[in-house]
Amino acid sequence: MKSFRKELWFNTRNRREFINITRQVEECVRESGIKEGLVLVNAMHITASVFINDDESGLHSDFERWLERLAPEKPYEQYAHNGFEDNADAHLKRQIMGREVVVAITDGKLDFGPWEQIFYGEFDGKRRKRVLVKIIGE
Repeated sequence: MKSFRKELWFNTRNRREFINITRQVEECVRESGIKEGLVLVNAMHITASVFINDDESGLHSDFERWLERLAPEKPYEQYAHNGFEDNADAHLKRQIMGREVVVAITDGKLDFGPWEQIFYGEFDGKRRKRVLVKIIGE
């Protein structure tokens, strides 16, 4: 069995963003040379997420509004965590959206259902963060 590891780095301009990283993960699969296996894609920061869904702007707006209702950013003092930082909401949003995804690789390609894409969700941005791509297989 072979394995491949690569880090993808992001530095968002906004506090919260959703970035389609499907093409970057597909490139990792090509680089790995693995034709049959699994790819793990996970956020390496506790205020960011990796998830699978549709790449549709209305849905992304719905995510933003839904997450903000569940864990509003402000007022900052509503959270016990916010002492030296102001990102308690980002920790909660990450918990909801998830840490990682695993996708099958079949015949050298990501084996998705219809409309599925991989996204990086940033909830406390404006600084450099990374995503791990780990591929195993033959």
